[in-house]
Amino acid sequence: MAAKNDNGVSREQAEDAVRTLLRWAGEDPAREGLLDTPKRVVEAYGDWFSGYAGDPQEYLARTFEEVAGYDEMIVLRDIEFESHCEHHMAPIIGKAHVGYLPDGKVVGISKLARVVETYARRFQVQEKMTAQIAHCIQQVLNPRGVGVVVEATHECMTTRGIHKRGVSMVTSKMLGGFRDDARTRAEFLRFIRDGHA
Repeated sequence: MAAKNDNGVSREQAEDAVRTLLRWAGEDPAREGLLDTPKRVVEAYGDWFSGYAGDPQEYLARTFEEVAGYDEMIVLRDIEFESHCEHHMAPIIGKAHVGYLPDGKVVGISKLARVVETYARRFQVQEKMTAQIAHCIQQVLNPRGVGVVVEATHECMTTRGIHKRGVSMVTSKMLGGFRDDARTRAEFLRFIRDGHA
């Protein structure tokens, strides 16, 4: 019997579930073109939902304090991500923009992208993901402020239901100085829109 993952579901059980869905859709899972589909789908799920195996706070644990007193805004723009809607399991494709005001320490910029990636590779609601990213950075780095803006298209809206293409959703979460100071918030929004203050 195949080994079970941490959730008590074996690979064999997961592949059987895919075969059941294929039959429900009107297909024959024994057809040549579909024989390896259950295996491929399970492997894809392992990749798409790898965020459950990671702790985003761990990526921010290593910081640098030798920054010559730098205390201005740090912004990482256009972090591309793929996620899945927890309501329909349909893809969410988008970009995240993350900024923070350091308070004596900074983190490697790739770590910010890893935080986004870890939360994205879970079943998500965009509003929740935006807040999770911001709160994670705030809790671990304890900066003077955090700003996160996420813009994405939701395939649950474009490929089913209302079938509206070309629609994107924008969410934001501002904490600390980004929430309390209109000038800081405006500077962050200019950075992500134009690339300069």
